Amino acid sequence: MSERKIGILASGRGSNLQAILDSIATGELKVKVAVVISDKSEAYALQRAEQLGIANFVVERKQYQDPKAFEERINSLLIEHEVELVVLAGFMRILSSHFVEKWKLSIINIHPALLPSFPGVNAQEQALAYGVKTSGCTVHFVDEGMDTGPIILQRTVPVFAHDDLPALAARILIEEHQALPAAIKLWATDKLRVEGRKVRILE
Repeated sequence: MSERKIGILASGRGSNLQAILDSIATGELKVKVAVVISDKSEAYALQRAEQLGIANFVVERKQYQDPKAFEERINSLLIEHEVELVVLAGFMRILSSHFVEKWKLSIINIHPALLPSFPGVNAQEQALAYGVKTSGCTVHFVDEGMDTGPIILQRTVPVFAHDDLPALAARILIEEHQALPAAIKLWATDKLRVEGRKVRILE
């Protein structure tokens, strides 16, 4: 059976992309990264892809007259590369409900907080300000809301009294690098069943 193909959307350094690539290299994750797309030309994620000969593209919002044309370009690249699962790995743009509907239950996101707490931007900062004792990360299917889709899995970290933002963010990032490949593996091995708001993981 051929490996299932995933597409990565990333806006930054691509450390979660690297975690996926590392899991593939060890044989833990049996998928193919078919394409990496970024909305930032300077994103290091593109270099990570280039170094491994993975197709990569810059799709900048400013190049397009409206958001619809911007998303249509991304969508066409995903289809062209036969992508089955779209992975948002630090992609810092909100996708329209039209785009999300096209990829319903075939698009996932990694968020640096334990949803439904602290959705949106600056999640780690929100967690520190609120005074929580535990934080972590969430991998979820993307729906039309802001970090509101069905939760696939979560990993937790302690929050210490002396933590600052870089310390907590770094601790959460370590768990992100475990959680995202694990969630993709569950998808690739057909272990996920979405039942309303709940995602059941098959044994």
